[in-house]
Amino acid sequence: METNTLCNRHIGPDESDVKKMLEKIGVHSLDELINQVIPADIRLKEPIELPEPLTEYAYGKHMAELAAKNKLYATYIGMGWYNTITPAVIQRNVFENPVWYTSYTPYQAEISQGRLEALMNFQTAVCDLTGMPLANSSLLDEATAAAEAVTMMHGLRPRDQQKNNANVVLVDEKIFPQTLAVMQTRALPQGIELRVGQYTSFEFTPDVFACVIQYPNADGSVEDYRELTAQAHAANCKVAVAADILSLALLTPPGEWDADVVFGSTQRLGVPLFYGGPSAAYFATRDEYKRNVPGRIIGWSKDKYGKPCFRMALQTREQHIKREKATSNICTAQALLATMAGFYTVYHGEEGIKSIARKIHATTVFLDKALQALGYNQFNKAYFDTLRIALPQEVSTQHLQSVALSKEVNLRYFDNGDVGVSIDETTDVCALKTLISVFAIAANRTSESIQPVSEACVIPDTLQRKSSFLMHPVFRSYHTETEMMRYIKRLDRKDISLAHSMISLGSCTMKLNAASEMLPLSRPEFGGMHPLVPADQAQGYLEMIQNLGQYLQRITGFAGVSFQPNSGAAGEYTGLMVIRSFLTSIGQGHRDKVLIPASAHGTNPASAVQAGFNVVICACDEQGNVDMGDLRNKAEANRNELAALMITYPSTHGIFETSIREICELIHSCGAQVYMDGANMNAQVGLTNPGFIGADVCHLNLHKTFCIPHGGGGPGAGPICVAAHLVPFLPSHPHFADNSTANVLHEADDVHAGVNDLPLHTVAASPYGSAGILPVTYGYIRMMGAAGLTAATRDAILNANYLAACLRDTYGIVYRGATGFVGHEMILECRNIHQETGITENDMAKRLMDYGYHAPTLSFPVHGTLMIEPTESESLAELDNFVEVMLSIWQEIEEVKNGTASKEDNVLINAPHPEYEAVADNWEHSYVRQKAVYPTESVRNNKFWINVARVDNTLGDRKLLPTLYGVSQL
Repeated sequence: METNTLCNRHIGPDESDVKKMLEKIGVHSLDELINQVIPADIRLKEPIELPEPLTEYAYGKHMAELAAKNKLYATYIGMGWYNTITPAVIQRNVFENPVWYTSYTPYQAEISQGRLEALMNFQTAVCDLTGMPLANSSLLDEATAAAEAVTMMHGLRPRDQQKNNANVVLVDEKIFPQTLAVMQTRALPQGIELRVGQYTSFEFTPDVFACVIQYPNADGSVEDYRELTAQAHAANCKVAVAADILSLALLTPPGEWDADVVFGSTQRLGVPLFYGGPSAAYFATRDEYKRNVPGRIIGWSKDKYGKPCFRMALQTREQHIKREKATSNICTAQALLATMAGFYTVYHGEEGIKSIARKIHATTVFLDKALQALGYNQFNKAYFDTLRIALPQEVSTQHLQSVALSKEVNLRYFDNGDVGVSIDETTDVCALKTLISVFAIAANRTSESIQPVSEACVIPDTLQRKSSFLMHPVFRSYHTETEMMRYIKRLDRKDISLAHSMISLGSCTMKLNAASEMLPLSRPEFGGMHPLVPADQAQGYLEMIQNLGQYLQRITGFAGVSFQPNSGAAGEYTGLMVIRSFLTSIGQGHRDKVLIPASAHGTNPASAVQAGFNVVICACDEQGNVDMGDLRNKAEANRNELAALMITYPSTHGIFETSIREICELIHSCGAQVYMDGANMNAQVGLTNPGFIGADVCHLNLHKTFCIPHGGGGPGAGPICVAAHLVPFLPSHPHFADNSTANVLHEADDVHAGVNDLPLHTVAASPYGSAGILPVTYGYIRMMGAAGLTAATRDAILNANYLAACLRDTYGIVYRGATGFVGHEMILECRNIHQETGITENDMAKRLMDYGYHAPTLSFPVHGTLMIEPTESESLAELDNFVEVMLSIWQEIEEVKNGTASKEDNVLINAPHPEYEAVADNWEHSYVRQKAVYPTESVRNNKFWINVARVDNTLGDRKLLPTLYGVSQL
């Protein structure tokens, strides 16, 4: 194989390394190891059928060819997506910087202070702009944020409404269609009714618990909702507002007219369009709802020495902890995109944001007047950036559209013949001139020469913002590129990422995000594409998506795929909704039970509840396998109500269960479906697959198996693949007027028969979900090829078993497969250590930071343990260094155990040791500084200095302070 293929760059161990590792493991060949790990009856007989791998250079040329097939027209469609200008200092130093895009979710606060501060900037900006006291650190997109708002308000119903089963939400008809579609999908299994109508005629009857409105609305009109809000509150109903975040620089924020929830997208705060995603949604609400807010919240706390610091607050709300009792299944935030949006507000500040908003509004006012002079009528009396235009009788929509396309202009076309125009940050005088000429030519008139746009405003004084925002010094200090660059660098130095060392998290698969895979994301042909442009303008995107869909089908052994779910948890939910629709279509809609083994991925129970199912947990035996007796008993006891089994394979316990086919057959014999969680698909690719094993549907975490960047907690993508009988039930999108599943990809055309007659569901705002990051997965597959993907799987299993062999005689491995080997991950036994020494798995996790490593997965799925997954990307040298570190920590534990080190004052319980403590004049520990901060020579050669000591979690939860201003209240 050529040296410039990705396979040689992606996989860590070389041939000589493999021999050493196999000797340590105790097998003669890699084939022998794989045969021991994966049951023979589920091994594929033939290799995956994929194109020959491309070199990195050839892939770059290929993506340039695809990019050339995308046509970037001046697009004024709007509808929640707008062109924006990403400051170059943010693109180069954040979006294209592996320190930011390869970091993990900031559960370990001490080595995540940079990201946490960046996300706190985001939360503060959202709170300031919306006028609300509390915001989370982002959600998936505006439409799913709307659905989360409905779910939260439903859960917050007062007792009388719960007693009377108030289940109605009033929704204004002028809401974006994709937002309404996702709300409808989510409301259905939760027993919530949406009543859509004009907000002016809302009736707050006893069965209504909330209303949802848009500001400005989908036509672009800025409405005064204060009277409506007062009426709703008088009826004990809550008000949720979908608000354009940039418009709130000029409009009275909803928090100032007493809204209960404000949500929307921050895409236009410097995040490229990416053909619909990824971008960060925001969600803001009242302080009293803090324990009900979906997603993650960053808050202030202090470290053990009293230094202010950041942490993820209220982590016990997380869906993998609360499982079926969780209020949401949200797993992925859009942390990288929220970080970019937060930095955008830091870079521009209040005056910069106001200036951008004023320019957009003034340009829209100018356009309005110019079109009136040409004989066009505009409906909106008050607006921010969007006009809804009625055409003169002599101008047909078809003719206007033809003229617009000839000028490479995209407009929004309403069903009744009206035309929509949304102005954005990139609309300059030249673009405006072209835009006006389109309407002039269509009306057979001559447009006047365009003068510089002057300051103008049509927003009524009563709806204009009077309050200040972004008043914290961070938003007023970094407005030159030099200062901004240095601020970003100061933050990234506080974070551990894959740029520093291996992140050995089990079940989260922190593998290489290759630079060659990432490069196409910076191309404007991919970043600048609106998701609702005509298909002939997006041929490069669509060709890539079509090809990628076919590859994923072949990899999973399934017949169809949808890219719409934009996180793994969203994929779980979508797969279950597909099963729900299928069962309904065959007269089995009464089936409402889902069996979930205790070894399944943590989000499964929460997703099942979100999809309207009741969860039945199955036990595992002492070896970590599904307890077949318990499974049979519960499957039989629920036979007539059983809808599905959700199973993770290999399991979260890190083993390939030999009974997996028997399990699938048992579930099918009950008339139910098998959902295979794809969290651990990186241990299957090329060796087995869900379709061959016997499952009906799976989702794929593209940030795990298929290399998209984790980004500190997102972007995520969770496409689902399904068997042929489920293809007709894959999600659709309201943008496709014929309700066809244009976003569904499948190998066989006949699979689609009759699909338009079936109820379909929308699960994300964009037709293809987070399409902008699909080039990463596409590149991984194209450059690895079938043999490379299979080699990656084999090496992932090799690396895990090597670590298990190195650590089994000290820590011990909790679960092993039937032949004594682990899969691609393992669980280290730490419970005995706690019993003997008082040292906890948390102490070990914190001590690893002193050695320059991120902690493994802590106390999941087994309390009191550490779960490790090295991935195939790590070299033998890195694995050996990690082993050296773990054995050094073992020796430190032994010192406590035998009394050499104090139980009350040792390097483990005091870890991590921050830089400011290490250089302080006073050192009051019973051990020397060198032992604390330079425990091995490798640490001295590559020291990661920690910014804060161990964080006080209790303080941060007891007193939630979710904005920058909160530090004064600590």
